[in-house]
Amino acid sequence: MIISPANRTLSVKEYYFSIKNREIAQLNLQRLANGLDPVINLGIGSPDGTPPREALEVMASEAVKDGVHGYQSYTGIPQLREAMAAWYKRYYGVELDSGSQIQPLTGSKEGILLISMAFLNPGDGVLVPDPGYPTYTSASKMVDARILKYNLLESNGWYPDFEALEAMDLSGVKLMWTNYPGMPTGAKATPELYRRLVDFGRRHGILIVNDNPYSFIRCTQPLSILAAPGAMEACLEMNSLSKAHNMAGWRVGMVAGDAAYIKEILKVKSQMDSGIFRPLQLAAAKALSAGPDWFQALNAEYHRREQVAWRIMDALGATYSRDAAGLFVWGRLPAAPSAQDRTPGEVLSDRILYEAGVFITPGFIFGKNGENYIRISLCAPVPVLEKALAKISQVID
Repeated sequence: MIISPANRTLSVKEYYFSIKNREIAQLNLQRLANGLDPVINLGIGSPDGTPPREALEVMASEAVKDGVHGYQSYTGIPQLREAMAAWYKRYYGVELDSGSQIQPLTGSKEGILLISMAFLNPGDGVLVPDPGYPTYTSASKMVDARILKYNLLESNGWYPDFEALEAMDLSGVKLMWTNYPGMPTGAKATPELYRRLVDFGRRHGILIVNDNPYSFIRCTQPLSILAAPGAMEACLEMNSLSKAHNMAGWRVGMVAGDAAYIKEILKVKSQMDSGIFRPLQLAAAKALSAGPDWFQALNAEYHRREQVAWRIMDALGATYSRDAAGLFVWGRLPAAPSAQDRTPGEVLSDRILYEAGVFITPGFIFGKNGENYIRISLCAPVPVLEKALAKISQVID
């Protein structure tokens, strides 16, 4: 390069799965040359199912029409915003003004950076969960925010320790990231948890941003933080069609909250894209009209898969919860020494990858509190999970 990169890039690294996927691709070339099967990837949570058929039909019929291929509104078409508001009312019991309290996103991951850019100045404090989604940390670093990790521990059900939070120096803290049902832990939300988070945010003047894409997966009762009293004053919530509707590659999400917050987010978003493809928005609106039977069928499949994932955890000697939500099974490894500054989860993950041809995610990438853990994605059919179990069992005593 003839110029140096921006300083903000010095504080972040390439996303772990981006690096690991290249490693797996190279390994697959070697395996193919040696007559071996490709690696079974149980890493990232990319649903392998098909979106609601009605949504596919809308996409197909709308995409061939004239006049639908131009730029779209930055705020999303009314039909999509209205469908999002109706979805929140139907399943979460939350009333939202579709015209001012919802902003469609190109996936909720985009929202993490948009919200960070809209509300954080250099040096502002951000509460980030450990373990938690790595993008909360990287987005905060890219806007030069000051990161304060707060512990989530298995002994506390993977919930925040509110006494510990109150004891922290919260001066200058402006935003707190939360994620329930939790990734990677699978901890389920409760109304009491959301009430306490809202109370904490209001008393300390901290914006609580709840990342909520897993609330329909292996959950009988989806919950939203926006249903808690006083939440609209102190909270934003991101949501997505990626997981609940098998539409990860479509990149359709949303952020909801008070109109004043949404207005600030739009200021940033309108500088970064020119709207979502109109047929895609109409198809997403149709997907959001899916009834309870869609989610029942979706979860019936995930429950079949989790049974095999539990057996993989058993084979690895890991302990795990059978009352978790989301797309993953999160397991704690038996006590084991690290090797050459590598965590037990990382050591085991690489051993399984190179000896069994199966990739499972090491927990260290989610924070220090995940170092002794591993994560298995449920985004593979039962026969593939069974094959992974057989391969792992051959190399594990």
